[in-house]
Amino acid sequence: QLAVWRREVIVTLLTLVQWESCCWGMTLNSVQLHPASSRPARAEAGTVPLRHKRNWVWNQFFVLEEYTGDDPLYVGKLHSDVDKGEGRIKYVLTGEGATTIFTIDENTGDIHATKRLDREEQAYYTLRAQARDRATNLPVEPESEFVIKVQDINDNEPKFPDGPYQAHVPEMSPVGTSVVEVKATDADDPTYGNSARVVYSILEGQPYFSVEPKTGIVRTALPNMDREARDQYLLVIQAKDMGGQMGGLSGTTTVTVTLTDVNDNPPRFSRKSYQFAVPESLPVASVVAKIKALDSDVGANAEMEYRIIEGDGLGVFRVEPDADTQEGVISLQKNLDFETKSSYTLKIEASNKNIDPRFRAQGPFSDTAMVKLVVENVDEPPVFSSPISRMSVSEAAKVGTIIGTVSALDPDSTNSPIRYSIDRNTDLERFFNIEAATGVISTAKPLDREVNAVHNITILAIEIDPAQVGKGIALITVMDVNDNAPVFAIEYETFVCETAQPGQVIETISAVDKDEPPSGHRFFFSLTAEAAGNHNFTLRDNKDNTASVLTKRGGFQRREQAMYRLPVLIVDSGSPALSSTNTLSIRVCDCDSDGTPQACGTEAFLLSAGLSTGALMAILACILTLLVLVLLIVTVRRRKKEPLILDEDRDVRENIVRYDDEGGGEEDTEAFDMVALRNLNVARDSKARRDVTPEVPTLYCSRPPPYKITPDNGIFRDFIWDRLKDADVDPSAPPYDSLQTYAFEGSGSVAESLSSLESLSTDSEQSYDYLSDWGPRFKKLADLYGHNDSSNIFSS
Repeated sequence: QLAVWRREVIVTLLTLVQWESCCWGMTLNSVQLHPASSRPARAEAGTVPLRHKRNWVWNQFFVLEEYTGDDPLYVGKLHSDVDKGEGRIKYVLTGEGATTIFTIDENTGDIHATKRLDREEQAYYTLRAQARDRATNLPVEPESEFVIKVQDINDNEPKFPDGPYQAHVPEMSPVGTSVVEVKATDADDPTYGNSARVVYSILEGQPYFSVEPKTGIVRTALPNMDREARDQYLLVIQAKDMGGQMGGLSGTTTVTVTLTDVNDNPPRFSRKSYQFAVPESLPVASVVAKIKALDSDVGANAEMEYRIIEGDGLGVFRVEPDADTQEGVISLQKNLDFETKSSYTLKIEASNKNIDPRFRAQGPFSDTAMVKLVVENVDEPPVFSSPISRMSVSEAAKVGTIIGTVSALDPDSTNSPIRYSIDRNTDLERFFNIEAATGVISTAKPLDREVNAVHNITILAIEIDPAQVGKGIALITVMDVNDNAPVFAIEYETFVCETAQPGQVIETISAVDKDEPPSGHRFFFSLTAEAAGNHNFTLRDNKDNTASVLTKRGGFQRREQAMYRLPVLIVDSGSPALSSTNTLSIRVCDCDSDGTPQACGTEAFLLSAGLSTGALMAILACILTLLVLVLLIVTVRRRKKEPLILDEDRDVRENIVRYDDEGGGEEDTEAFDMVALRNLNVARDSKARRDVTPEVPTLYCSRPPPYKITPDNGIFRDFIWDRLKDADVDPSAPPYDSLQTYAFEGSGSVAESLSSLESLSTDSEQSYDYLSDWGPRFKKLADLYGHNDSSNIFSS
């Protein structure tokens, strides 16, 4: 309310000043119009022309903004010299705001403002004035422009267009450090009075900060402001116009000042000593413990460096900083052994990575702590004396040959006994055995270097109590012996031309041997004794593991002999030497002048006999037709329906009798004896057939003893056990449980003879005549047992 009262007082005072200037002869706001008829006549010849007056004589109009009176505000007056007060002249006003903001009395020329004006919206208006004849509406004077300027009053308070402000300043900054510059603007006219002259002051934030009155620069006012004690301040800055004098308008803004961190605090451990337990089985590179030095600073000023400066754990442990948590991470560099050393002591230093030299005088930016690491005893698996044992054995070694020995020890103080075994996943074919107590490895099967030259098996060392398993590797190299004879390197397709000359080389042969002697292969070629005296071909050893086949004569003829077979003896240089006889097939061919075969063997002979290609194709077609006919006849005969009644000569055991009888499910305890299925030692007692309707007595006069499996039969147990071991190591077997079926009779049978002929030798008087009433399926039994005369049975 006070500000509104001050504004209205100023407007009233300016209005009085304007009214006073009008009363002083319109020196401020008046326009004088001179009539056109007052101009002098054209000067006569020889006379000096007179200077013409301007038709418009005017000064700038001024109008006060924010006028709040009820009546229109008087602006000024227009007057023309033509106007004699007779009412013949009227005044017209055009231009910006004419008739809407400014009005003119067409009789008197008085101009008034009908609306309240705001200089900040529009500072001046350009208008045009003209005097017209009222009767003819014709202009009596030329039109001319003038300006109405809006006069400013202090009606706008200063404002901060960029506020509120966020500023940062380092902690511990000296007094007078610049923080931020605030800037206020005032919409009032800066060229008129003090309405736009702004002065700054601080309302809140003292005594920590100050502001320069003219520039608005905020500065620190206290030294040693500590971020760790208080990191943020809220300032209220005021801007006041009228030079800060009473009655001026003001505006405020806030400045949030945040103190940024500097490294002014050294790291400190919360304790001077730490103790941690470390299992001796901890792997290398594992984290043992973590310690942390506290630092009140943040960011890069709190980054740490840790190092071990003293202690008996140098080389066994290392410490590194964690980039995220700034903890000192202690990790293991070497394996621990409780039996060798049970504790370690480390002296660890933590220091700042980035030190501010301004605060170095406050003391060292580091701290130390003692760390004790206690090694815990752990039951460890056995350790082999050598992780990889290399052995060799001859491929000619007999089963049971000792190859080598592995040894392992219990690293614990208990020194538990150790048993050895072979991981059969690495020895699927069970080539080797190992003595459980001594670790002696021997052969279990004959070895073949050509199949597998190196065996990589895993040896398991197992503690008896408690169960701990150590693993070692045994690399067994199979040494070569000369057990493979040399053979031809390839299958040779040798030919000799009919025009060949004696001594001509027709083939060069070479050999290969699966063995690998240390000094390399050396082969010797020759013809067998039977072929050495032949008159057709000879063999020449080239002494470079090759041999040449040469002709001994010429004049070979296909018609006489189309193929020759030459046995070649190849001997290696092994000890003992091995040899093999390989047959070289040599065809006689018709060759061109370059020695290229044109026709070989019997093919040319057939062609020369007058059989063309078409004739041969016809013969082959006839043969195929005959084969198809034979296959059709055989198929038709096999599809013939066989008789329902069996021939007497056909064995009854070749027939399958089908019974359409379903079991009763899980509740049917009579169909299957589940106890017998689960227990192989349960006697298989005979049960009555459920699928036969009639109840008849047994066909045997004397019932044989029931068939039982003897639990102590070692033949079957050994057979099943061997098959089980073979299935366990079979790489092609499925990974899930599977049913293995074997056919094995053993050395004998505990079951007696099942022959029906035995019943004929008994004194049974049982009558089986009723069997003929059971249908054709029992006709054979009725013929055998339906007559009491045994002589008829044997005669039939």
